[in-house]
Amino acid sequence: MYRIATDAVKPGMKVAKAIYTSDGQILINAGVILKPRYIKNLYKLGIGAIYVEDDLAGDVVVEDVIDEASRVEATRTVREFFLNTQLSANGRSMVLSRKLQDTVTKIIDDLLSKDQLMVNLQDIRTMDDYTFGHSVNVCVLSLITGIALGFSETQLRHLGMGALMHDIGKLRIPDEILNKPGKLTDEEFAVVKEHPKLGFEILRNQSEISLLSAHMALEHHERFDGNGYPNQLQKDDIHLFSRICSVADVFDAVTADRVYRKAYAPHEAYELLAASGGSHFDYRVVSVFLRNVAAYPVGTWVELNTGERGMVVETKPGFSTRPKVRLTYGPEWECLTPPREINLAAELDRLIVRVVSREEIENVSGQMPKAGGNMVK
Repeated sequence: MYRIATDAVKPGMKVAKAIYTSDGQILINAGVILKPRYIKNLYKLGIGAIYVEDDLAGDVVVEDVIDEASRVEATRTVREFFLNTQLSANGRSMVLSRKLQDTVTKIIDDLLSKDQLMVNLQDIRTMDDYTFGHSVNVCVLSLITGIALGFSETQLRHLGMGALMHDIGKLRIPDEILNKPGKLTDEEFAVVKEHPKLGFEILRNQSEISLLSAHMALEHHERFDGNGYPNQLQKDDIHLFSRICSVADVFDAVTADRVYRKAYAPHEAYELLAASGGSHFDYRVVSVFLRNVAAYPVGTWVELNTGERGMVVETKPGFSTRPKVRLTYGPEWECLTPPREINLAAELDRLIVRVVSREEIENVSGQMPKAGGNMVK
């Protein structure tokens, strides 16, 4: 399977991963053959990319770090909590707070059950459901970082809850500002900058959510060099949990399509964060975070400095920019039959120089061997 931009999707392609709404309803199930009307609906819903199957991807599967059911349920619970935060008087908010705790615990259990954690999958969400999917992603990315830093399960629960709820203050920001296609005015940006304080006020009144988790909502836009908001905190004045959340927040935000810009490719987001460690972000946090995020996710076509081209099939933690690549084309675009796999973590004289577009692969003359065929290793 591989990830493809919606504007490149063609009728007849097969969906590889189900697409859900934020309330858990299936929009298009895995295995469905896309028809023109389905593709039209993807556009209408603002879905920027999907996962599909074909012979080029062969047996390559992009795995999520948490179970699909856990992700769907987490997104649904976040949505429910966000839409019911004003109902605390009748006890509804307290019940939902407990559901959020259960959600965080399930995500932690999922992550701790894995032998290794490497983020390859980019979730698929509608434009209107951005905040809910973003909240779950920031929670997952923050927890992976916390696990890598050796946090206890109690620490992970506080971290996960704060990350899951970090953007709840945006409920008090007008939609016409949050979803404005163009650049915000200074006045509009000043309104947006209120959401950390608003989120803190919402969460500090939830008896089931710790004050530590609430402070993550307040501090997730603070920056290590003191140039953040709302209080221009710097370095260790910003809680470690908030420093983790801020890195996860930026990574997930820039790799998602928004109404005002296209998503960054994962390797571009990787480079952005790598260049910001020690200035905007805590260098130690960035270093640990990037060890567990694939700069070139599984399914990405790449070109090496040798001119060889192939698909990324695996990335080990700590080797984010040096994955295992299934080489399918030589320097002159000659087919390599059978394909062969090389591990860039071991072959240090080879490195990735660029991402190869899907269009380039499809436009190559001749018959390309299937990526899942017999290989030389």
